[in-house]
Amino acid sequence: MPKEVCLITGVGPGTGAALARRFAQGYSVAMLARNRERLDELAGELPDAHAFACDVSDASALTQSVEQIRGDLGEPSVLIHNAVGGAFGDFLAIEAEVLQRNFQINTMALLHLGKLLAPAMIEAGRGAIVCTGNTSAYRGKANFAGFAPTKAAQRILAESMARTLGPKGVHVAYLAIDAVIDVPWTRKAMPERPDEFFCKPADIASEVWHLVHQPRSAWTFDAQIRPDRETW
Repeated sequence: MPKEVCLITGVGPGTGAALARRFAQGYSVAMLARNRERLDELAGELPDAHAFACDVSDASALTQSVEQIRGDLGEPSVLIHNAVGGAFGDFLAIEAEVLQRNFQINTMALLHLGKLLAPAMIEAGRGAIVCTGNTSAYRGKANFAGFAPTKAAQRILAESMARTLGPKGVHVAYLAIDAVIDVPWTRKAMPERPDEFFCKPADIASEVWHLVHQPRSAWTFDAQIRPDRETW
């Protein structure tokens, strides 16, 4: 029997790569990111993982990539929207174009992917869509004006999708990561922090796996994870 297909956006060296590694243990994984070289390297080390270079802010390129995935691997039954556009600065400092691009990546790409993939999930009566986010989806801190509005919109769109798709058998979940993720640049920026301060990408991927495979009688929409030492 052919494997089910999991489409993951934003496959970089941190959470995205960890998601690809986790879901390659059972799925054919379609990995989307702008950096083709990095995708090809990861595809070379994982069984049944496939690289599709794509800028998710480009709706036309996204449509073309989904059509290629369908032709090469089959219809995705799992979508993980992990791509993220971010920026720091208060509303006086940020450029309008920055906020617009982040909205295209964080929110509009989720809309486009949902419209492309959900109809087949509805027809099958099953499927899962998980969006990775953070606490900017719930609050607008001063220096997150170029980012938080797009993550809040992303979460509300995901909630609207969940209310539409849940009764049709498709699980939609939003996972907020309230943490500094353990990647080389965060370690370099915070060399004094102990291991326990950071959230491990593999642990994030395990939680996404759990959300995707929850029983129908106990689906989660709004999930938050954080290290035990995180202040909240």
